[in-house]
Amino acid sequence: MLNRNLIATAGMLLLVGCASVPMAPADQDAKAKQFTTVSNKSNLYIYRNENFGRAIPMTVSINGKVLGQTAAQTYFWLQLTPGQYNLESHTEHVSALILSAEAGKDYFVWQEVKMGLWAARSQLQQVDEKTGRDGVLESKLINQNLTSVEPLAQTTNSITPIDAQITLTGSTQQKLRELQGLRKEGLISESEYQQKKQQFLKAY
Repeated sequence: MLNRNLIATAGMLLLVGCASVPMAPADQDAKAKQFTTVSNKSNLYIYRNENFGRAIPMTVSINGKVLGQTAAQTYFWLQLTPGQYNLESHTEHVSALILSAEAGKDYFVWQEVKMGLWAARSQLQQVDEKTGRDGVLESKLINQNLTSVEPLAQTTNSITPIDAQITLTGSTQQKLRELQGLRKEGLISESEYQQKKQQFLKAY
């Protein structure tokens, strides 16, 4: 009974009131909704088009820098230099998404509101262009903290902790066996294992 009461109370908190965030001028909102790209940039839209959880502002960051907070039916718009970006939504937990941006393309990320135990949660999901445009068109542009952000630094030529643990001599099969051993011992994660495996296969 206690758990049911807690969930019911949390649900009421998510549904009442309305969070307030600073909004951008109407002309900027209209410009963003033209979905026009330039040759050397990509457009990133992070939107929250639900009314569920409208009382809760949710902080969004990109590459460790705070972009601002969302409210119900609002969105962020950034023009990005091609590269990789780490997007995070900070609520009761942190939802992270890695985006690889290419020039001349639009990218849409949906900040879905979730029910949490003590507060709201969220999940960042990259969606297709039609879904994303529809979500942005029914939302309003936020006056965000950042107007630009640099992509994550490339680490292709640097030595990572994984590289330091793997012998750089011998056959590809030997390297893969060493890599599998590191995974079994818990020294690297499954995602790190798959990443390095693909690198070895491409290189040899």
